[in-house]
Amino acid sequence: MDLHLHTPGSNDYEERGATYYAWMRKVLEKELDIVAITDHNTVAGIGAIQREIEWLTRLEKDGRLTEEETARLKEWREFSNKVLVLPGFEFTATFGFHILGIFPPETPVRQLEHILLTLKVPPEKLDVGSTETGASTDVLTAYKVIQEAGGMVIAAHANSTHGVAMRDFPFGGQTKIAYTQDPNLDALEVTDLDRRRGYSTARFFNGSKTEYPRRMHCIQGSDAHRFETDAKNSKRLGIGERATELLLDTPTFDAVKALFRSNNFDRTRPARAKDKPFDALAVALEEGATIVQSFHETASQRGGKLTAILSDICAFANTVGGTVFVGANPRKDKPKGLPNVKEVEDEIRAALDERLTPPLPIKIDTLQSDGANVLRFRVAKGDHRPYCLDDNKFYVRDETDTSLAVRDEIVALIQEVLEEQANGRPTNRDSGASRNQDNRRNDRGNRPPQKSSSPESQTANDAAPAASSGPDDAFYLPQVGVEIV
Repeated sequence: MDLHLHTPGSNDYEERGATYYAWMRKVLEKELDIVAITDHNTVAGIGAIQREIEWLTRLEKDGRLTEEETARLKEWREFSNKVLVLPGFEFTATFGFHILGIFPPETPVRQLEHILLTLKVPPEKLDVGSTETGASTDVLTAYKVIQEAGGMVIAAHANSTHGVAMRDFPFGGQTKIAYTQDPNLDALEVTDLDRRRGYSTARFFNGSKTEYPRRMHCIQGSDAHRFETDAKNSKRLGIGERATELLLDTPTFDAVKALFRSNNFDRTRPARAKDKPFDALAVALEEGATIVQSFHETASQRGGKLTAILSDICAFANTVGGTVFVGANPRKDKPKGLPNVKEVEDEIRAALDERLTPPLPIKIDTLQSDGANVLRFRVAKGDHRPYCLDDNKFYVRDETDTSLAVRDEIVALIQEVLEEQANGRPTNRDSGASRNQDNRRNDRGNRPPQKSSSPESQTANDAAPAASSGPDDAFYLPQVGVEIV
């Protein structure tokens, strides 16, 4: 999949004289399943392709097709059967930030032009395909307009030039948070998705930062302004040279958008050449333990290995989700593997059923890497938080560690779910549980008991309504009155 492709409809397209027919043949050659046409502030390229197909179809109906035109129409039809082409545009917002607006394949060109006009693209520039449009719409309004029009909103090359992550930009702070965490934003397109060591945009937006609690789906796109990568400048990519693989039931617009709106972060990865198959375990081992993945060489009950696995699963469900690998250690060059995978899987399943409350759906599969079999447990952020082991042990994930939650963290988990339910939001949409996580951890053990020191405060406490009436309530905590001096 490549959701960031330009055509000759962009006025900075680097292959002068290129035809849309040749563009289509190159997409077919790259064996892409889904592409989006995202020319700069225009849908002229999409319109040109549609007009050519409509013209050839009309000639066919009238019996006036030449032999060459017949072959061309046949290829266009084969193209439409093999590749899902999504119409869209790359919009230049205020301050020059670039935003991809991508729409269902049946969206009329006139409707897309109306959206561009709503975004304040001047009418005289609708067919120009220029990155410069003058005074346009701000980023957050653009997100909202595209989303309400039925589109998919992706921040283009977010970590690079004209990207909303604003690296090396003279201002940031709250603006950067708003531009990258807005609920109308579906995904971030990044240029470092396959970077495993050091800083990467995907790891920065994995939900572990207090200021950036929403974990973001990150994809990559070629931003191709040419057919093939420039031999003199490897950064000028060709069609499909930086594609993304998605695990979808069906290759449709709705399926892509549903994935970006879900908590299934393990269904996206950089595309690999067919002669270099993707090794998920090798990639995970290279990255090591993080807030969203952990490793265990064995699952034996001796030494607490099994309990450690269950604790990680519980912590991931309470925090932002994650993956547990059993049979590998990132500190060793080669995974040890499990000699009896099915037996270990059954043992862990039985332990989860017996000790984890409430029940949690988990995806379990076996990975083969370097001759070793390793179990992978994929845990989504739970819908019924907080989860606990043995009825009284609540775990949370903090960077690379799993630990027992303190009282404030447990309360925050419950309050987050209640807030999401009250607002009608899916409980696993955002990663808000980590919003105050750092502050709560810094306060552990540092809160001395406080006492009321005046009759007035006691009277005020007596008059205050209780949050709940007793232990039988769904959310009951002991009520304690204090005066803060």
